[in-house]
Amino acid sequence: MLIISPSVLAADFSKLGEEVNKVHTAGAQYIHLDVMDGIFVPNISFGPPVITSLKKVTNITFDVHLMITKPERYIKDYVDAGADIITIHYESCDDPEAVIEQIRSYGVRPSVSIKPATPPEQIFHLLDKVDMVLVMTVEPGFGGQSLIPETIDKVRVLREYAENNGINVDIEVDGGINSDNLGLLTSAGANVIVAGSAIFRAKDPEKVIADMICIGEEFPFKKTKH
Repeated sequence: MLIISPSVLAADFSKLGEEVNKVHTAGAQYIHLDVMDGIFVPNISFGPPVITSLKKVTNITFDVHLMITKPERYIKDYVDAGADIITIHYESCDDPEAVIEQIRSYGVRPSVSIKPATPPEQIFHLLDKVDMVLVMTVEPGFGGQSLIPETIDKVRVLREYAENNGINVDIEVDGGINSDNLGLLTSAGANVIVAGSAIFRAKDPEKVIADMICIGEEFPFKKTKH
């Protein structure tokens, strides 16, 4: 089943708890929390205190995406704040495998992300060590971008490698996703979808989420025949 993870950056921060519970009630299974440090990406968002506060008012799965340099310095802070999944960037640290093990040691689900320019083959050796892979379909840190078409192939390459090697892993996609390209992503093998304004600013978020799930079911992954 398709998992919808609305990005909190598109929410109204003056009533953040209400906003998160609204999309949870509407059918979202995760909430996507983008942490940006102004170094790894050129924007700054929020840190553990915001996540700690949110955890007090909702029980939705916290999908925390660390777009920060040397994330190993702050893993425990985000665990303590309430993260259920922690995604680090392959490009953000010297030893991603060690950071993945660090996350797992706290009983939190580890995930690894790649930027659009990073070949998917570079993380093949990590797929059996994580619960999820996040393929950025736009350059991280910039809003309002269109999906980069070449990233769809990265999703397929990762999914087929996982299938061929008996690896059970979620593949999440984030950036420029809409009803026109969602089916391309799910048919390539994505099963966790990050969306922001399309959900948080919709008049009927329940319908938007239901429609996204319907598209995912209509265009499921099918292994390429060789």
